[in-house]
Amino acid sequence: MKKRLLALSMAMIMAAGTLAGCNGGNTGASTTTTTDTDGGSGSTTTEAEPTKAPELDTTVEAEDISSEVEGSVLNIYCWNEEFKSRLTDHYPGYTEVDATHGKIGDIDVVWNITPSDDNAYQNNLDETLLKQDSAAADDKIDLFLVEADYALKYVDTDYTLPVTDLGISLSELSNQYKYTQDVMTSSDGKLKGLSWQGCPGVLIYNREAAKAVIGSDEPADVQAAVKDWDTYKATAADMKAAGYYMTATVNDTYRTFSNNVSVPWVSADKKVQIDDNIKRWVDDSKEMYDAGQIKSTENLWGDAWSSGFYPDGKVFCYFGPAWLINFCMAADTDGSIANQGGWGATEGPQGFFWGGTWICAANGTDNKATVADIMRKLTVDKDIMIDIVKQDDDFVNNQPAMEELAASDYTSAVFGGQNPLGMFAAGAKNIALDKISAYDQGCNEEFQNAMKDYFDGNADYDTALNKFYDAITTKYPALSK
Repeated sequence: MKKRLLALSMAMIMAAGTLAGCNGGNTGASTTTTTDTDGGSGSTTTEAEPTKAPELDTTVEAEDISSEVEGSVLNIYCWNEEFKSRLTDHYPGYTEVDATHGKIGDIDVVWNITPSDDNAYQNNLDETLLKQDSAAADDKIDLFLVEADYALKYVDTDYTLPVTDLGISLSELSNQYKYTQDVMTSSDGKLKGLSWQGCPGVLIYNREAAKAVIGSDEPADVQAAVKDWDTYKATAADMKAAGYYMTATVNDTYRTFSNNVSVPWVSADKKVQIDDNIKRWVDDSKEMYDAGQIKSTENLWGDAWSSGFYPDGKVFCYFGPAWLINFCMAADTDGSIANQGGWGATEGPQGFFWGGTWICAANGTDNKATVADIMRKLTVDKDIMIDIVKQDDDFVNNQPAMEELAASDYTSAVFGGQNPLGMFAAGAKNIALDKISAYDQGCNEEFQNAMKDYFDGNADYDTALNKFYDAITTKYPALSK
């Protein structure tokens, strides 16, 4: 087993990284650290070569684990209640004992939930994985969760088991969206984790504002007003004139731009490169913020960002996947726009995705059959996945299920009775990971941090850019301008 966990990240989603700002979903704004053999943590990040999505080796056959005896304790490591609620609500035979314990048949389920704030979840997971070989059977990690922004940290290590080692054949997974498997495919072509959800993004718009400014809250009419970035900016000016902000923060649009780059953050010779689409985000955001069309330069998950969840916040739109509105936009809070069914969904200027949560089997687990069954039930079983959509308003990782629901009379209460699943499903098919690198989380975070000075008028663009270069080459010493 490898003796060091590489603190690397693959950006998607912000959200996927750490979830500091809402009670579920994926955020991906965390500080990366390196865990050494003694279990300590340091601030120096270990580098790896920039990585594109490898090809899955479909010749690998599933192992026969039918003769293996299951352990008596199933230890699950995660960062919030999202996965726990999926298991509690949808896995057949799960019985809840208390907030951190449950039962699956004769097996005791132990939840180790560590919030992601200040990278605490990854630090705790890493330190425990480093002790996996010597831990008693009942203390070993059996199953743990990862998000898109740091999935690469675990995929190319021996700490994660290929799903075929659990007896799961790749043919069982044919209905899943390909990108969800690309995220978890190791450099030698082994699939190291499965997800129940897909995270294509849409533009989530305030219906009241749409009717007041655009003259209609129908998705097709709103789409015509945001169909590309130039049209989007013209609509922002109209929104401002009517007393609305286009977005709550400059960072609301960031992932839409960063998901549509033509080059990765890091070149083959380890040069940091600023894509034209990233530069356009800077230019458009600065122009719109200075014009009073964007409310704040603050980071996501803060008060300024969440103020738009309510009518008095006067925010026209957010950009996000299903989990954002399900877990983060106060749908259960009286008076919120979501609670009143006041949001709508349309494609927006560009397609994008944000986040995702993957189930991984830890090397050393003595509960392979149970972990495999959880993976099958939550990521393969069509009926269960349809129930997840209907009960939780999530978007699931099953193409036939989503296509069936998209063509059905399914409606979303928070979207005012709209069925948004067709546009989510179309977006999921088009997600590509050919521009990712192992440095994406750090690059995205440091770039946004540096540009705040520029947006606030405390630095010119070149000074802010140099601040970014200084930060990123400190975080990843092998990189250069």
